[in-house]
Amino acid sequence: GAKIIRLEQNYRSTTHILGAASGLINSNQGRLGKTLWTAEQGGEKVSVNAVWDGRAEARAIGEIIEEQQRKQKPLSETAILVRAGFQTREFEEQFLTLAIPYRIIGGVRFYERAEIRDTMAYLRVIVNPDDDLAFERIINVPKRGIGDTTVAKLYRIAQMAGTSLLKASIDIVQTEEINKKARTSLSKLIDNFDQWRKAFNDISHQDLTDRVLEESGYYDKWRNDKSPDAPGKLDNLSELIRGMEPFENLAEFLEHISLVMENTANNQYDSVNIMTLHGSKGLEFNTVFLPGWEEELFPSKRSLEEQGERGLEEERRLAYVGITRAKKNAHIFYAATRYMFGNYMSPIPSRFIEELPNEHIERNGQQGLTSIDQASYQPAAIGFNFGEGRENYQLDRSKAKKKSINQDRALKNPEPSKFSIADRVFHDKFGYGKVTAIDGNKLMIDFEMGSPRKVMDSFIKLV
Repeated sequence: GAKIIRLEQNYRSTTHILGAASGLINSNQGRLGKTLWTAEQGGEKVSVNAVWDGRAEARAIGEIIEEQQRKQKPLSETAILVRAGFQTREFEEQFLTLAIPYRIIGGVRFYERAEIRDTMAYLRVIVNPDDDLAFERIINVPKRGIGDTTVAKLYRIAQMAGTSLLKASIDIVQTEEINKKARTSLSKLIDNFDQWRKAFNDISHQDLTDRVLEESGYYDKWRNDKSPDAPGKLDNLSELIRGMEPFENLAEFLEHISLVMENTANNQYDSVNIMTLHGSKGLEFNTVFLPGWEEELFPSKRSLEEQGERGLEEERRLAYVGITRAKKNAHIFYAATRYMFGNYMSPIPSRFIEELPNEHIERNGQQGLTSIDQASYQPAAIGFNFGEGRENYQLDRSKAKKKSINQDRALKNPEPSKFSIADRVFHDKFGYGKVTAIDGNKLMIDFEMGSPRKVMDSFIKLV
């Protein structure tokens, strides 16, 4: 009969890297027993690092890379492997600050992604109504029945009158020059920009962006999209809003983005490689960073919900792939706080960290976050005690509940919503509806004249 021949020698990684990866993958059921071995004895243990948040994570990784630069180690031998596309933003921002060249492998830089550029175009028109390129980009995004013929007419009117496309739009909707559907859609878009501009000085730039994405239908465009990429697009939009936090106002943020785009126009060969775990298969690097090892991010909440145990095993294989991309050094990071699914979360460290054999890993705290010695691993800020030794190193997941920390926006307005479920309410844009759910200062409302929407309570009147 057929004979199984196991290819067990690894010609790439060190003993500790292979030992950590093998210990992890052994948790998968029904796997053919195979223990990799290597001639590369010794080497450094896999480091497991606790940090406060995504920003601290990017800063810590940036500092290690700077140290490698000082030792004349080529950047091209370094990779950052993320589970989700939205994770790249923090690294891109941090590396621009530190002047560390980088490239996104198999993907697009954060601020060049279509959904980010669409959102930025909306915001640019609010700040500068004469920005014709931005207005043209979003005039029919999401699709609202305004085609190329209408845009061509707008350009002709704008050119003749020496005015902007937005001003030409205001003029053309007063005429019969375009069909009724395009006229109605264009009128609504003009009205939206008018309302957003009025709100510009009254609400935070984060709230304004959230409102623009909701009222323009851009959120719904991706919520209703059944393609596998759609959830990632929504994650990126959420990450964009979070990225606005450090800036005083929208104009300052837009200026920052312009500088970012200018500075990313290099394509140096010696650059740090940033890519997804999926995209890293078959590649190898001297040093690999594995950020975001937290429950719901990795293993992915979506994979577990959609595929159950099979999804978990696939996620574990990805973790194995990530660790074994490293030839000499592998650094795993997890954060006490992470912005995910539109909220700040206090996630549990990934179950995959538990599954790494102690003899192959070294645990490091960050900024007093953890108190660690050889026998105990106790992330104090998160509040989980992993106990003495390996035999007690288990999380009681039924007790370890995730705490959702309010967004910075909500912190500015901490009072609970004055609305209640089943309240009949009115919104200037969407009309009458009924409150079906409340999340902080956001209401889910079933509108009589349209689909259910999530709206901030400051825009709602009780009827």
